[in-house]
Amino acid sequence: MHDTTEQERLDGLVAQLRADLPGENRATVEQYVRQRISQVGLSVDDDEIARIVDDLAVD
Repeated sequence: MHDTTEQERLDGLVAQLRADLPGENRATVEQYVRQRISQVGLSVDDDEIARIVDDLAVD
């Protein structure tokens, strides 16, 4: 059985958010990123969250 790493879980979450939030602004993306990270129990620092938001947001 293969246990996923935190990075694999985060990568999967980012892929899901990319599909769920096309064309959304920075504030909306950050809200959803923080909410989903909390829901799945990942530990992600603010710098990584900012990188994810930069990658997903349109503005």
